[in-house]
Amino acid sequence: MRIDFGRTLTKRMRFSLEAMVPRTALPGNDVSIARRIDAGRSRMPSAMARVADVVEQHPDAPLELTITELAVRARTSAATVTRFCRLIGFDGYTQFRVRVASEIGRASVAPESPRRARRDLAPDDPPEVLVQTLMETHRRALEATADRLDLTAISRAAEAIANSDHLDIYAVGGSGIMAAALQGRLYRIGVNAHLWTAAHDGLASAALRDRTSVAIGISSTGTTVDTVQMLSRAAVSGAFTIAITHDAQSALADLADVVVTTAAHVPELRPDDLSVKHSQMFVLDLLYLLVAQQDFATATARLTDTARAVAALRRPRRTTPVRLPRGIQEIR
Repeated sequence: MRIDFGRTLTKRMRFSLEAMVPRTALPGNDVSIARRIDAGRSRMPSAMARVADVVEQHPDAPLELTITELAVRARTSAATVTRFCRLIGFDGYTQFRVRVASEIGRASVAPESPRRARRDLAPDDPPEVLVQTLMETHRRALEATADRLDLTAISRAAEAIANSDHLDIYAVGGSGIMAAALQGRLYRIGVNAHLWTAAHDGLASAALRDRTSVAIGISSTGTTVDTVQMLSRAAVSGAFTIAITHDAQSALADLADVVVTTAAHVPELRPDDLSVKHSQMFVLDLLYLLVAQQDFATATARLTDTARAVAALRRPRRTTPVRLPRGIQEIR
């Protein structure tokens, strides 16, 4: 039975950090403050982001400062500090301080662990520092993305894709590179998936979509004009629309029936900026697996068929020495 998923969702699916992390943080909750801040940064106004910066740079500041003193340190108001606490899942500053004390206490007795990566790269960083910084930052980005994921939303997206007659994927630049991997994988399990990285071609395809189609727009910021325009046209045509972005309040997200968010984008040469593609790929890999699960037997069979089709194009392993032309000696 075909699902008319073009507009079956009369209410667009959204999720916020408050939905991901309960406002009353339970003592047993293992989501750290650092990960909560990473997950919520894209929704923080500049004043609130300054509070986050103070907390990240001086983890024990909440224990030493009153709410007013922390506000002064962050050049903002006590009300903003309270909103910051609520955004990352606490009822207020008091509960936030209790959690800070708990984390610092655990850290003092825990075995030494890799240091928290800096947000800035220094021009004189030695390779070993860059390796550690990248490893830690990529790990944090993946954890933050996993923490933010609305599994109901991404599962609904996978179901729609599996039941569609046609899938358009719109993305440009770095997001286009990630989208190409998704398109290739879905195509190999039988999804009629097409990637459009140029607005002229993408808009033409979007105009031909209907309620049997699904359209995905991928943009880290959610503001890439070409991607927004292509997804908008697909929505007008009646396609079920999916946005994959770090900003659930962005223009791209506003167009979508389902929004899936990744870790926040940092528009500078910082470790966090380099982790954006890993967060995107994590979400796209999960979406691919969820689509494959919709009909696992068929997906597996199609993967086998496509692998066999290209097997002859792979270079065989060398089993015998290469015979050189007479007069040419092998260089040893």
